[in-house]
Parts: sequence; structure tokens; C-alpha cells
Amino acid sequence: MIAALVAGVLLAATPLRAQRAELERTIKQRVLENGLEVIVVPTSGVPIATVELVVKNGAFTQTPEYAGLAHLFEHMFFKANDAFPQPDEFMDRASELGAVFNATTREELVSYYLTVVADSVEGGMRFLSAALRSAQFRSDELAREKQVVIGEYDRAESSPWFRLDESVGRELWGSFWSRKNTIGDRDVILGVTPQQMRTIRDLYYVPNNSALIVAGDVDPGRIFALAESIFGPWPRQADPFVRAPIPPVAPLTASRGVIVEEPVNAVTVQIQWHGPSASADQDATFAADVFSDVLNQPTSRFQQKLVERGLWQGVIVNYYTLNHVGPITVSGQTSPEKLRDALKALYAELDATLEPGYFKAEELEDVKANRAVTTAFGQERASENAHTIGFWWSVIGLDYHLRYVDEMAKQTPAQLQSYAKRFIIGKPHITGVMLPQGAKARLGLTEQELAGMGVTP
Repeated sequence: MIAALVAGVLLAATPLRAQRAELERTIKQRVLENGLEVIVVPTSGVPIATVELVVKNGAFTQTPEYAGLAHLFEHMFFKANDAFPQPDEFMDRASELGAVFNATTREELVSYYLTVVADSVEGGMRFLSAALRSAQFRSDELAREKQVVIGEYDRAESSPWFRLDESVGRELWGSFWSRKNTIGDRDVILGVTPQQMRTIRDLYYVPNNSALIVAGDVDPGRIFALAESIFGPWPRQADPFVRAPIPPVAPLTASRGVIVEEPVNAVTVQIQWHGPSASADQDATFAADVFSDVLNQPTSRFQQKLVERGLWQGVIVNYYTLNHVGPITVSGQTSPEKLRDALKALYAELDATLEPGYFKAEELEDVKANRAVTTAFGQERASENAHTIGFWWSVIGLDYHLRYVDEMAKQTPAQLQSYAKRFIIGKPHITGVMLPQGAKARLGLTEQELAGMGVTP
């Protein structure tokens, strides 16, 4: 199946349409009366299945007083609940199911998932339901778990890149920073209370803000019946985003520079812009992905001008699709002595993307085909497929995922240039630089100098 798809994608657009049609035929959806969306992706061959619960929570729901608590809540999900009231009972039940389980917190979702043999799917669904609806948030468990999260915070903070990421993020997002900062604030985490955990649960962990995804060797009819039986009694609640609206991201009005010094040898540069919002400007998100893919190709003019000529050790362009404004990032490494020339060449090459003929048709076709094939491979693994569906369901909706490959295939050089002109070239941005200790003074580099780079198209 994959071999045929690879060959077909490289030859014509027809297999891309076939890929979407296959997705639409495979994915089964039903919304329960309480608002819970149930998504089933049946596959055959391996008798296992992944059961995943996705909630529209995550960093984007965090006021400063809750910074990091969506992640801490994720940790508390697997603790004592009414069905398994003793601290170890919940984990013992997971072992009985033979479940491999985990969870993740991102900017715009929290997901909980377990992979089991196919005949244990019902047990897995009941396992998640027990944690979802009757967590106890015991003070003793909360006290232990917040230390686990602080340990994760400490490990992240020990990285030399932590301060660069945080410093650039604060400048890029301003008052929205707590809603982009998944790891959160140390003092907030240390001061957490059981009541804050209950507040998160009661506001966001409601059926009409959640999706149940089951992918693997399962029968959709049986899964829908089980979902109705197990999750149907979960009562619908008020829309959390009516009760607690998400404020808009304030536009970035001026470019700024950030300099941090760490015990490193090379110079790391991280430049970020406000990119498109997936809900407000879907067309631009597709152009953003193709734009990044073309520039990241080793044979692209962009890489030849910057990396092959020795100014940069490496440069990567990225757009991260999010509903509440996704960041555009250009990052790379160079040496202190080459930094100014490297930045000058980088901004000049970004400007050059607006020149006629910069993007070649064959380059676009190559990256479109690669995206289609990568998507197809991801659909072959039940667990990865469930995670991907969960991400897109939460951020923008499943329809976006279903038509992604088709929309990528439509992108033209003119659309890529329009995207660059609207969001990158001459637009306010944050230029962050991590230097070896003492290099700032030696180079005479200032934040003001960095802020002035790349401002005029």
C-alpha cells in the first residue's frame, strides 16, 4: 500500500485525492448527546488498539495564576479516584490490562492514551473514564507529584537553551506568555492546591470539550456502543470558553533583541514572528508549511547561500500550527566571529524569497510529495494516528486534517510569497541570540542592534 502511494504521489495529484478519500472512508465519527466526540480509526493486521482522550485544555487556558497547572493536572490524572481509591490501585489496574500508557500537555490540548491488546479496549475505556470523572486529588499525592513536576522543571532549566527560549517567548507573546508556556511557573506549581485541580476539571474536563479516539484493530459499531455506555452518563456542561474566554494575542508592534550568555561554544540564533492563526487564516497555514519545507531542503537556494557557503552551521525554518497564533521560527548556529555577517545574509535571503522565480515548481512538488508520504506512513501506526487526530481535532478540527494533503498540493510560488510578505518580510520580530560567556562585551553586541536587523524589506 505504501509503496504504491509513494510512486503515485510522485506522478500525479490523483493519489492525493485518493488519500483523502481513504481517510474519510476509514475514520468514523459520532457525537454523543452530551457533546463528546467519538472518533474511531479501524485498522487490521495487528491485534492492538490505542484509546486516547483529548481535552481542549493546555497552556492556552492558563492565566498567570495557573501557569503550569494544566501539566500538573495531567500528572494527577493517573492518581487515586473513586473507582481505585488507594494510591497504587490505579497503576495495578493498568498492569492488569497490560497497558502501555502516557499523557502529554501541549499549548492547546492535553491528551491521555493507552495502548492495549484489542480485546482489552473496553477495560481501557473504563480505566480512562474512572480517572476522568472521579479523581480525588489527594493532598498527599498532590504534594508528591508537584515535586515530580518541579524535577522536570529543574531538568529543563538546566539546559543552556532554556533561558533563550523563555526570554524570546516572553518578548514574543507579552501578556499571553502564560498561555504559551506549557512548563509554567515554579512558584505557581509549588503553591498548587487541590481546589485548583478541581477548578480545572470542572471547567475544562467536560464531554462537550473532549474527544475519545480509538485507533487499531476494533469494530466501530462496538466502540460507539461502549462509548455510549461508559461515557454517555457524563453530563454536559456549559461551554468553558464562554465561561472563561481566551483573550486575543496582542500584535507584536516592534522588533526587539534578546541576548543571553551561557557556557557554550557556538552561537545559537532564534528569530520568531507571529504567524497565522489556524482558525482565522487556514490558507496561510498551508503556505507556511510548504514555505518552510522548501527552504529546509538541502539543495534549496536558501541552504546553499547560508550553510554551504559557511556562514551558518545549520539553519531551520518552521511554522507551528496553532489556533491562537502559531509562531514562525528561524533558528540556527554560527560562530561569534561570523554572527553579524550570518544575520545579514539570513535577512537578505529571506527578503530574496519575494523575487520572481525564487521558488521553483519542481521544489514545491518534491516537498508536497514528501508531506503526503509522511502523512501516509503516520496513518499506518494506530498510536501515532490517534495522536495526530487528537492534535488536529483540538487545534482546528478534524476536517483540517482530512484535507491537509489536498491543500498542500494546491500551494503555488505566489501563495508562498504572499505568506512571506504578510508574516515575515519586514514584520516585527524577536531576535534572540545565545552567546558564549563574555562574547557580548567582546563583540560589542547590543539588543538594540539586533532589534534593528531585518526590519526593512
